[in-house]
Amino acid sequence: MDGEGKRIGDKLAAKSVKTVQVSGPADVRCGWRTNPQDKWELLPAFLKVKGLVKQHLDSYNYFVEHDIKEILKANAEVVSDVDNKYYIRYTNIYVCRPTRREGLANSPLTPQECRLTDSSYSGEIKIDIEYYNDGTTKHKKGVSIGYLPIMLRSNLCVLANKNEKQMARLGECPLDPGGYFVVKGTEKVILVQEQLSKNRVIVYTDPKKDSTAAEVTS
Repeated sequence: MDGEGKRIGDKLAAKSVKTVQVSGPADVRCGWRTNPQDKWELLPAFLKVKGLVKQHLDSYNYFVEHDIKEILKANAEVVSDVDNKYYIRYTNIYVCRPTRREGLANSPLTPQECRLTDSSYSGEIKIDIEYYNDGTTKHKKGVSIGYLPIMLRSNLCVLANKNEKQMARLGECPLDPGGYFVVKGTEKVILVQEQLSKNRVIVYTDPKKDSTAAEVTS
């Protein structure tokens, strides 16, 4: 009885399964069609997640946290031409958060204050060094070598991870995405441009005309 019931169940299951073959674009096969209006409705969600300047912020954060250290490693040691036992070796480099240089020293500096006082919103660049002098090897930390402009809303900025209320208290627009600099009180932005690599041979093929062309930009 159990074997007979199993055979009947298999037949019913086989009849209930239908194979449907659909050809055409992927969006049609999935049961929906691409509508330009639908794409525009996705734009607010994309901007909320990615934002307009996320690529600027990510690039700047990577530079101050990783690239600047790699640049230092490539030029980490300076040896005297007169006596090679005298040297200076750079062991570390880092960028500090923007702080006031006068009055309330070491207190946080805000971009709005820089706009009002025509000053630059920048952080101090410091290095740790090792050098040979008087027959001994010495170490010194936190040597200042200059200042680097700080991108607004980057990891080093006082506005990083601030909500709308906190932004308003600091005198900033809550909707300001950041991604720019304040230099001598003026807002400046780095424009991203895409151009062909120079001194590289680029080969183009045209299958319709069955032709090949090469181009070099110098």
